[in-house]
Amino acid sequence: MPASPSTDVLIELIAPLIEHDGYIRTSLPSVTLMALRRPIPRTPLIYEPSLNIIAQGYKIGYLGDHEIHYGPGQYLVQTLPLPFECETHASPESPLLGVSIRLDPALLVELVTAMGERDVKDEESPVPMDSVSMTRGMHGAVVRLLQTLHDPFEIAAMGSQRERDVLFEALKGQQGAALRALVHHQGHYSQIVQVLSQLHARYAEEVSIEALAHQANMSPSAFHKHFKQVTQASPLQYLKRLRLIKAQQLLVQEAHNVNQIAEAVGYHSVSQFSRDYKRCFGTPPLRHRKEERALQAS
Repeated sequence: MPASPSTDVLIELIAPLIEHDGYIRTSLPSVTLMALRRPIPRTPLIYEPSLNIIAQGYKIGYLGDHEIHYGPGQYLVQTLPLPFECETHASPESPLLGVSIRLDPALLVELVTAMGERDVKDEESPVPMDSVSMTRGMHGAVVRLLQTLHDPFEIAAMGSQRERDVLFEALKGQQGAALRALVHHQGHYSQIVQVLSQLHARYAEEVSIEALAHQANMSPSAFHKHFKQVTQASPLQYLKRLRLIKAQQLLVQEAHNVNQIAEAVGYHSVSQFSRDYKRCFGTPPLRHRKEERALQAS
């Protein structure tokens, strides 16, 4: 399928800034470029709350039974740090190219307050992660942001404004309700969001469903129901997936051994950790580390 003119513009702006495969930091702390020259099969991972724009290549996210397709002409709105599975379509001839803008909670509050949007009610059931069609306004905001990355003086003078423009367009889009729900502290969605924040800050600690339900001001049965509606997983399934993804990050990035990593993410049994890890990623921890490092070195 030929690239549209709008996609060409994004590719032309991203490609000169790419130094290697993976995530490339920019001079704007909230903005990261993405590049990949090989396909990746369906793999568990986690994104921090962010907006993800793909200029070339294609991704499919799997959150429970929900498939989320996003590529050129779309962008992904991730309002919560949800463990999910992702399949990436890319090649040396047509590498995946994109940009990720991390959601700044303070900026989000400022914009929602300034826009005077109505509160989000429970019955609207915000979707924490979904793809959205690229509007002219969003495309223009992303182009201006990428252009800014090419000029250090413009970064210093206008960088924060360019990020603000992109988030403003997202708030006007189809996932605006989910973004506003992070600000309006009402209802079950907001209560689950607060519990998720605690889980991510303290994922290695012992967890009691009753304590989490109490924190959310719900009965255990109601908490379980609303938690699964938001995350597409039970609380214990979510926590296990979170711990394993954190372990994967440590395996690739750090020099710790498997015993140390298992303990760091909350496992008391190394053998149980290794079994769960292999079930999740299809490969034992040490072999996974060797394979990932070999790919990074190639």
